[in-house]
Amino acid sequence: MAGEFTQGLSGGQRKLLLFELIYQRTITQRNLLIVLDEPFAGVTDDFVPFITQRLEEMRDRHNLLVVTNDHVQVLVQMADNTITVSAIDRTKVRVNDHESVDRTVVLEAISLGEQNGYQTSSSDLKFFWDIEVRGNKSLIVVMSNGYQTSSSDLKFFWNIEVRGNKSLIVVMSSILIFFLIFTATFWNSAPGSETLVLIAGGLVAYFSTQPYLLSLADWRNINKEEAEALLHSSVNQNKVMKCMLTIIITSVTCLVLWGCINLVIDGMSDPYILFALNFDTVALTYPMIFVALYSTLPFELVQIIGTTPFLFMIFFSTTFSPGAGITGIKIVRYLFPRFYLWCELPGVQDNMEGCPEGRIENMIYLFLTAQLFHTCFFALVFANHFVKKSNNEYKVNTTRELAMESDLFWTIQTELFGKSFNRFTEA
Repeated sequence: MAGEFTQGLSGGQRKLLLFELIYQRTITQRNLLIVLDEPFAGVTDDFVPFITQRLEEMRDRHNLLVVTNDHVQVLVQMADNTITVSAIDRTKVRVNDHESVDRTVVLEAISLGEQNGYQTSSSDLKFFWDIEVRGNKSLIVVMSNGYQTSSSDLKFFWNIEVRGNKSLIVVMSSILIFFLIFTATFWNSAPGSETLVLIAGGLVAYFSTQPYLLSLADWRNINKEEAEALLHSSVNQNKVMKCMLTIIITSVTCLVLWGCINLVIDGMSDPYILFALNFDTVALTYPMIFVALYSTLPFELVQIIGTTPFLFMIFFSTTFSPGAGITGIKIVRYLFPRFYLWCELPGVQDNMEGCPEGRIENMIYLFLTAQLFHTCFFALVFANHFVKKSNNEYKVNTTRELAMESDLFWTIQTELFGKSFNRFTEA
């Protein structure tokens, strides 16, 4: 019955079934920490003795942490220790007979998790195989149909973000319309105007995808709020899928741009031009994608930072005025893929200063510079993560040291676990 909806059962019956599954899964194991939230909720009084008996049996083999508002006296008689939290003042708790104990002191006193560790055993693997593989009907259906992905998250994402996404349809339709207009107005362009045609097509591609890219910041916030409201953990998965979808859109747009350019002017059909166009697009659009999805910045800052590579490309790549600029600043042109793209265009590379000598070398530099911004961005993201982690560890240690100054810390820790379980040494 793993992974299946127990149709026809009441809420209490499903609770009993889930409780029994937990019992059966842990019956061959030892010294687990099992946390049960409201085991009596939704269950009639007739089943209380059954649950109590199961709890007694589990208690003999494992460590139980039970949270409940129902049948409190039954659990108090069974429990080795009780912690009572008031609904009025949650800063103070009662631990056994100790009244009004500071909540932080209690939390630190019972935080002995570093001592306990559980190694996966063969029984765990056997249980997983029996339930999730051999006895999983859904998996059998998936494998027999040859379909690789059965996640409801993927299906939901497809239905909402792709098939049923009106904004996506509008964006793709507008891209198509804009490029049809571009093709009609630049049709039969004269030889020698390749750079102007490419600049015009690039602007059409960039600004036609901007509405969708700018909407990613709002989507990120909505995705997070929905995850918190619905208590699911697919935020990162949704971000990855949204990122992949957006990358596909920009790649398709780049391919359409290359096709339209070749329709209106000759001499641009070289696959190297497509390669260069693609990574020029990467450098201009990926910053917006990653900043919108993988930062917590507000919309205004996302817009500013996300469009900065486009503006910097105009300022520093020297492609709009080859050879111009102050000597010290001109060297920055080597950081922009657009510079290496211009080194590939017929009739233009002769005016560019410092182009790589070989085509392969030029393509390598183009590829590497296209990764510059988002490489730096993710480096900052990871650095920020480690700084926050370090700060949190410092706060945890500081809080623990303050709690250890209380006499109740040692009293409660000894009372709950005994002296042999003390992780810290009393000063």
